[in-house]
Amino acid sequence: MLFYSKGSENTIISSEELRNTVFSVLSKLGPRKKVLIIPPDYTRFHSRAGEITRYAYEYYGNALTDILPALGTHSPMSEKEITNMFSNVPKNLFRIHNWRQDLITLGEVPASFIESISEGKVKYSWPAQVNKILVEGNFDLILSIGQVVPHEVAGMANYNKNVFIGTGGKEGINRSHFLGAIFGMERMMGHIETPVRKMLNYAGEHFAKSLPIIYIQTVIGREVSGCLELRGIFVGDDTECFNLAAKLSQKVNFQILDNPLKKIVCYLNPDEYKSTWLGNKSIYRTRMVIADGGELIILAPALKEFGEDQEIDRLIRKHGYIGTPAVLKAVEENEELRNNLSAAAHLIHGSSEGRFKITYCPGYLSENEIRKANFNFASLEKMIQKYNPEKLKDGFNLVDGEEIFYVSNPALGLWASKERMIYNL
Repeated sequence: MLFYSKGSENTIISSEELRNTVFSVLSKLGPRKKVLIIPPDYTRFHSRAGEITRYAYEYYGNALTDILPALGTHSPMSEKEITNMFSNVPKNLFRIHNWRQDLITLGEVPASFIESISEGKVKYSWPAQVNKILVEGNFDLILSIGQVVPHEVAGMANYNKNVFIGTGGKEGINRSHFLGAIFGMERMMGHIETPVRKMLNYAGEHFAKSLPIIYIQTVIGREVSGCLELRGIFVGDDTECFNLAAKLSQKVNFQILDNPLKKIVCYLNPDEYKSTWLGNKSIYRTRMVIADGGELIILAPALKEFGEDQEIDRLIRKHGYIGTPAVLKAVEENEELRNNLSAAAHLIHGSSEGRFKITYCPGYLSENEIRKANFNFASLEKMIQKYNPEKLKDGFNLVDGEEIFYVSNPALGLWASKERMIYNL
């Protein structure tokens, strides 16, 4: 059922209107005694989920007993990040998701279904895993809050991905990420109906009906001035709210250019991006607009690690971003990589497949570490002087007589040239 729907390419929803909307929707749901909120973590700071969580806390008070950020494999949020994102919401309400231990398997999506939706590329079953608090917490309302935006694994982020991946477990995350990588990232990004989404929807329809989940979905767009605005908010308990948000995101978060680009510069905000596990969004979201033989320069002042999980970090360092054929061969020959398919998927996602050059400019990782991971290296100090984020504007810029395309936050969109757009909006 759809409880609320508002949004368009030109809509601007103010904080006051957002608060009134949240209060109105929660009032329609009726009184609740015990509420769990599942917001995104700090990597989705711009989603307005922190603000919505604050309003929900204001509305429910002591009935809001638990907040479980959808970490997936990400690092736990720091106290500073919680304060920045959620303001005055009490820190004692926040729980840390352990994707290796705190799990319950609700059911198993059959291998025959996975094989069918993957065009025969994958033949395993998929465990629908969630953090055990969702089942054992005896909640009469679970609010899953987040931003719908193009995504490299699911096609479009959020909806039940927030639950099954964000609070999911090792096997579920491994197999879902590998399914997306094998099917083909460029066949997935920006699509609403993808193999991963179909798998998640199967799990939701067959195994999660008893969970009292309501989804609050936002769509964020950038004004001409550069300011981020809330373009849409959609609330419901089934696919309708997600589909409406996803269709709006396709209009708001995609930039389709006439021709491929020779040089793109991406900036990774140090508050958000400390690993290539997250920072490689600069590769995922721009790869469909980079020309063959072009270059992607990534300014990453806080980059200190590859994976946010220790074991994944080790595997990335061991194998590097070596391209699909080499990764698949390594999976076949290497048991530890075979047992960490999300890492294998990430290695596929982070490779240009030899088509374009990727140059990382890290704040903390050494030149040797970057080159061993199969990236090119350049000095952050020198490159940030040349490509100064404080002077560049999103889009085309002229730097020393050379035209470059600047992206201030790759997580907020998807860029493609007309020749690489393989679906219609």
